[in-house]
Amino acid sequence: MTMGDRFRALRQNPVARLVLLVFGCLMMISAPFVGMIPGPGGTVVFAIGLGLVLQTSMWARRRYVHFKRKQPKMGGWADWGLRRKSAKRRLERDKSVGE
Repeated sequence: MTMGDRFRALRQNPVARLVLLVFGCLMMISAPFVGMIPGPGGTVVFAIGLGLVLQTSMWARRRYVHFKRKQPKMGGWADWGLRRKSAKRRLERDKSVGE
């Protein structure tokens, strides 16, 4: 069993999902404080926290999709930053249409 398989199996456990959700929220809340330290730390901490929250919360995913529909350029950057499969599909589709 690879590490990715273990993480996927762990995310199916309701207690682990709650812990990941709370940890992601704490990371997003702490991002402004980490941002006071020199360097891009606050951005990285916020992105990791957002990724954890989006993976574990259906409510957050629905809000994210709503945000992407209203702000397609910003949603595209967020997808690229989170390495989402939908961003890769869109890039491939745009490349094939452009040819």
